[in-house]
Amino acid sequence: MPPVTIKDVARAAGVSPKTVSRVMNAEAHVRPAVRDHVLRVVAELDYRPNAYARSLSSSRSYLIGLFFDDPASGYAADVQIGAMARCRHHGYHLIVERIDRGGSGALDEVSRMVQALQLAGVILTPPICDWAELTDLLDQRGIPVVKLNASRTDTSAAVIHIDDYQAARDMTDHLIALGHRDIAFVQGIASHDAAGKRLAGFSDAMHCAGIRVRDGWVQSGDFSFRSGMAAGDAILSTDDRPSAVFAANDEMALGVLVSAARRNIAVPGALSVVGFDDAPISRMAWPQLTTIHQPNAVLASAAIDILTDPSYRQADDRAARSVQVPYTFIARSSSGPA
Repeated sequence: MPPVTIKDVARAAGVSPKTVSRVMNAEAHVRPAVRDHVLRVVAELDYRPNAYARSLSSSRSYLIGLFFDDPASGYAADVQIGAMARCRHHGYHLIVERIDRGGSGALDEVSRMVQALQLAGVILTPPICDWAELTDLLDQRGIPVVKLNASRTDTSAAVIHIDDYQAARDMTDHLIALGHRDIAFVQGIASHDAAGKRLAGFSDAMHCAGIRVRDGWVQSGDFSFRSGMAAGDAILSTDDRPSAVFAANDEMALGVLVSAARRNIAVPGALSVVGFDDAPISRMAWPQLTTIHQPNAVLASAAIDILTDPSYRQADDRAARSVQVPYTFIARSSSGPA
């Protein structure tokens, strides 16, 4: 069956193709009754306009950029799923790009890319969402930006996040309720806002329970599996080891699991290991990880809704806004009694 065209929608709605185009482009000077009628016909016919064709026929772009530092991670996969589905709903296309903050000339490369693509908006993910120079560059270009789990809200970019601090406290309280007192923590990138909040939530929960965090039991990581395994090696290599390890994301928690397996430390019998994010690997690991479900697809979907909102595209209306999405504690078999 051939795809529905703009002429098919116009014929069914009893209007001109130009009117349908104005409705789809959210242009002014279309009567509300006509707009509602056309949108109903669009929904009934499941019309999906081609983003590239729309860009060529108007001054607006229908391409949204999704920028990662590591698009192959489990976190990135969830974000892409949510963003792609919502882009399709709004008639936009998603372009995924890896941004290497450490590379020479990275900002110049981004500048050339956004100029060539004429993006309608950009989603920035951790940790590059906290890269001030990148946010400022996009702001200067007049490109609307939404940041996921970022700390910097003094620009025109919206921020969508969960309560990382309280979620980390909940996870730590879970371990304490199981009888654990010797608890180690694997931190994410120190400069990343969410990583700092997760460490603060862990530390405050321990303090409120009257439990001292031992020296050497807070190890630095960078959210990667490799850094989690290195942290696990550092924490578990001594005879005086903890009874539980809380890693600031699931990939690092998986690294700790591997480190424990190499030392024949049973999980959860001799060591509880918990993570954060509820990435797909948390369910593939053995044992499956107790974790915090961060609804990454929902965060991405909300970001697309903001970027496709006509009012948000107006620079004067893009005052800093913050949207908090609920998280869920997920208890699985990687945590048990001390």
